[in-house]
Amino acid sequence: QVQLRESGPGLVKPSHTLSLTCTVSGDSITAGNYYWSWIRQPPGKGLEWIGYISYSGTTYYTPSLKSRTSISRDTSKNQITLQLSSVTPEDTAVYYCARVWSGSYTFTDAASHDFWGQGTQVTVSS
Repeated sequence: QVQLRESGPGLVKPSHTLSLTCTVSGDSITAGNYYWSWIRQPPGKGLEWIGYISYSGTTYYTPSLKSRTSISRDTSKNQITLQLSSVTPEDTAVYYCARVWSGSYTFTDAASHDFWGQGTQVTVSS
């Protein structure tokens, strides 16, 4: 069974960098055929896909967040990391990591992801 678990600070100050880690078990992040995404849900809003890192290490980000986003990985720990810089209160959300098949044409859709972490709340506030 594939399991994902997000971890990181629950409170980040404005203009600082948000940093979250997703630890994956039951699958290797370097195995073929899957991308590993970050997705968020602001309060009272829908799910927003942020970006992914592929099994080969390539990344792709949603255009609206691309300038502030970096997704990386630690293959020795089977972890992926999200960094979002210059955060504002509008970045307050529940952040999820999730897996999507690399052959999906709709990899930006939350519904295309088959395994999810439980999510972690991040609040941006001074």
